[in-house]
Amino acid sequence: MTIQERWDVALKVLNGPMAALGEQVLRGPVVRLGADPGPGGLKLGGYRGIDARQCVITAYTGGSAAVAPVGTHQVRLAPHANVAWADIDPLNGPQYLTPGCALHLGPIGRGATIEFVECRRLGEWRQGVLASERADAPAEGGVPAAYDVRRVGRIASSTAPVWFFGCSALMAVSAAGTMLSLGLAWYLNVKPQAIGPQEPGYEFYDSVSLDQGTLNLALLEGLEQPYFKFVMEPNIQIAGAAARGWDEPANWDTRFLQFVTASVQQHARSWAFFRRLDAVKNEYSKVVVALRQAGLPEVFAAIPYQESRYNASITSDVCAEGYWQFMPEVAHRLETREGMTFRVSDCKLRNTKVTWSPTEDAPPRNVRANAPYIEGDRCKIDRCDHDDRQNLERSTAAAVFTLKEAWTDPDFARSGSAVQLTISSHNAGYDDARFGAKFAKPFNIRPAFKAFVAKKGPAEGIRFTGDNIRCATAKERSACNAVYLAETQHYAYTIVAQHFLAVCYYAKNYGGDPGFAPWAFFVGSDGYCRQFDVPTRDDVARHRNTVGR
Repeated sequence: MTIQERWDVALKVLNGPMAALGEQVLRGPVVRLGADPGPGGLKLGGYRGIDARQCVITAYTGGSAAVAPVGTHQVRLAPHANVAWADIDPLNGPQYLTPGCALHLGPIGRGATIEFVECRRLGEWRQGVLASERADAPAEGGVPAAYDVRRVGRIASSTAPVWFFGCSALMAVSAAGTMLSLGLAWYLNVKPQAIGPQEPGYEFYDSVSLDQGTLNLALLEGLEQPYFKFVMEPNIQIAGAAARGWDEPANWDTRFLQFVTASVQQHARSWAFFRRLDAVKNEYSKVVVALRQAGLPEVFAAIPYQESRYNASITSDVCAEGYWQFMPEVAHRLETREGMTFRVSDCKLRNTKVTWSPTEDAPPRNVRANAPYIEGDRCKIDRCDHDDRQNLERSTAAAVFTLKEAWTDPDFARSGSAVQLTISSHNAGYDDARFGAKFAKPFNIRPAFKAFVAKKGPAEGIRFTGDNIRCATAKERSACNAVYLAETQHYAYTIVAQHFLAVCYYAKNYGGDPGFAPWAFFVGSDGYCRQFDVPTRDDVARHRNTVGR
């Protein structure tokens, strides 16, 4: 046997649970990386979106090294880790590594970021027989022959195959230009093709369409990180033992996530949206803290943004009022049935001398036609002498109570979509039939969900929200063959999208606030916010020529 130098590979994991381990030296000349790479490989435990064997690094005599993806698994390569990974295409073949360069394994917003430190000559190995049990590892489909551990010994130790150099040279020239431009852009603090405010815009958008062909697929993948954190992780926690495979995107409500992505794109373009976020930072923080203390998902903090833009004086056509836009009957129920300090009373009706206070526990079935406080499709209430809906602390306490009614529903919890269902319940109501048959509404979320599951089966509950987005806009007064009305169909994804951007804006500009401090990770090098050109508060202050609604 011919004795050859053995070059090992020094790597450093930069994010996640293995970041604290520091530099690690893996025995070469072939090192596999993945969730279960086999003996001697780098096992990336605790990282989402990583396959058993994601990629292979080969070290050559002389200290050179190359990386190749296994099959179609995603591997991105950059000169350093401080890049916008969403702007870098995955490798489709082997590529040489340079000391200090960075690899991102797996989808954007998930996976592992790894620094290639260097190759080190540590010992010798016999050509044809690797001095480790990796010699018996099976070949991986899609891995070039040069990376098959059983054939490494057949490659001249000082050179790689001719085909490798040819392909690598072409790819290196192309990659060098791309990496140089990316590095220069990052150095100038410019993120190529980053999504950010571009137009005056509006403070909110109540619906978007997927028919315009403008969905950013790279962004769709990049939003898997916040979607897991703020939607699926709470769904998994509330489901407990019922959760099966819900940490994998393939099992999520894909259509709902597509609408979330489209809404993020739309809101991110608007200066008015970011201006309003800045104006209500204190209120948003207080609600986030209250939700955390109550054990409810943080994404619910965007509900009052969608409902009122955190404006206490907003009144809807059906007399919903205040930050959370509660109907007056909800206050009556919470005060009389639940003993809460939440009251609406002595309301003055327009063009009459009547003083009205709610006496029922829920709005009538057809509120526009049957409510005494509505006339001509408009709210008749001028003002109420006592209205806790305009008090942030009391209305948020009321919201915590009503949201928990849906959040703790055992059928919702088992569905895998408890977050979406609970958000939707704030718009459509949870289940007013509890207060008497005359209040029963088929478009309340609980009866709507039960009807859907009865038709489609319990396993489809996780896709309930996306499947029922049927109407083109939120303005239609119909269900368009869905189980609830158009307004509710477009409600939950808008709120989720607004929260994703609120996390980025507040963490970047007000990270010292106790409500926002836990979000610091998302504006770091591995956080999803790096996909966005998130404005500073000074940027927002300079853009005052906006349109609001």
